[in-house]
Amino acid sequence: MSYLDKITSPTLLLNEQICRKNIESMAAKAQNQGKELVPHFKTAQSQLIGDWCKEYGIRQLTVSSIKMAAYFCNKGWNNIHIAFPFNPLESSQLNTLAKSQRISVQLINENVTQKLADTLEHEVGFFIEIDAGYGRTGVEVSDFGLIEAILLTAKKTDNLKFQGFYLHPGHTYYTADKQQIYKESIAALSMLKNKYSTEYPELKTRVGDTPGCAVVEDFGDVDQIGPGNFVFYDMMQVQLGSCQKEDVAVALAVPVVDIKKERKEILVHGGGVHLAKDVLMEPNGEKNFGEVVLLNDQGWTIPSSRSFLKSISQEHGIVKASDELLNTIKVGDLIGILPIHSCMTADCMKSYLKLDGEWADHVEGA
Repeated sequence: MSYLDKITSPTLLLNEQICRKNIESMAAKAQNQGKELVPHFKTAQSQLIGDWCKEYGIRQLTVSSIKMAAYFCNKGWNNIHIAFPFNPLESSQLNTLAKSQRISVQLINENVTQKLADTLEHEVGFFIEIDAGYGRTGVEVSDFGLIEAILLTAKKTDNLKFQGFYLHPGHTYYTADKQQIYKESIAALSMLKNKYSTEYPELKTRVGDTPGCAVVEDFGDVDQIGPGNFVFYDMMQVQLGSCQKEDVAVALAVPVVDIKKERKEILVHGGGVHLAKDVLMEPNGEKNFGEVVLLNDQGWTIPSSRSFLKSISQEHGIVKASDELLNTIKVGDLIGILPIHSCMTADCMKSYLKLDGEWADHVEGA
C-alpha cells in the first residue's frame, strides 16, 4: 500500500532520506571544524527526528519554549536549551523539568535572573543572549555592566550555572552579505570569550541560524553552532542560497478540487491553516506561497516547468499552473507543495507522514 493511499486531506509529507542527508551534512560540517552541532528543534519538533540526529553524534538540542523542552525531557539528551528570553512566570515548570533533566535557559536582564536565583530548587544552566545587531532581543555586546550584573546576580545561588554566550544573527535572512554578518558575530563572541574565560574557563559560545551556517565555512573560535531549519529547508532557504530545491525534505500533499484550464489555474484544498502565510515575491511582483512538486510512490519530483501557489485563503489555494502540470493533473489527484517556511508549516500540520506510510510525531500533535 502506497503512503498516497492514506491521504484524503492536506498532509505534511516527510522524506526521511533527504532529512537524514541534511542532518549528516551539517553534522559533518561542524565536526570538520571542531564545533559541536546543537540544532534548534523549533523546526522539526519531533522525537523521531531527534533520534535520527543522535545517530550523527548530536547530543544536545535547543528548543524555543518550555512546552517543547518538556516534550524532549528524559529522552537521552545531555542538555536541552530553551533559546528564548526566559519567562519568569514559568519558573515552577522549569523547576519540575530540572529535577530529572539537565536544562539551560537564556537570560537578558537582572530581574529574571534574580527571580530564578530566588526560586530555583535544582541546578539550571544559562546563556546570556547577545544582541546580534538587528535589535530583536539580547544584551548589547558592549554592555559589560549588564552582563556583569547578570553574572553577579546568578552567583547568589548555586543553582544557576553560567554556560556561555548565545548569539542568533537572524538578519542573515534579510541581508545578502552573510559572510560579513558572521564575521562580526564571531568577532563579538570571541571578544566576550577572551574577556570572561579566565573567570569562567568552561564557558561556551554558540552562534546559529540556517542561512549563515549553510554557507559560512569558517566559524573561528566559536564552540557550538545551532541552526534549525536545515533539517527540512524550504523555499525561503532556496531563495537565500542555503540549499537547492532537491534538499527540501517536506512537502504538503494537497487534493486537487478544480481545474480552470482557460485560466491556467488549479484549485487545491490547502491554505493558510496548513502552510501559514509566509510568502516570496516573483520577479514580476506576483506572490508565491509554495512551489508545486509531483507526487509518486517514492516521494516527489520537481517538474521541469514551474507552478506555484499564487494565492491562499484559510482552506483554499490557487495554483498558477504550467501547461505541463495542466496536462498531468486531474480533479481528485494529489500534488505536493514545497513550503515557503517549513517551521511554520510543520507547526500548523502537527505531524508528518513518512514515505513508508508511518507517521512521525510533532510536539503540537502530542
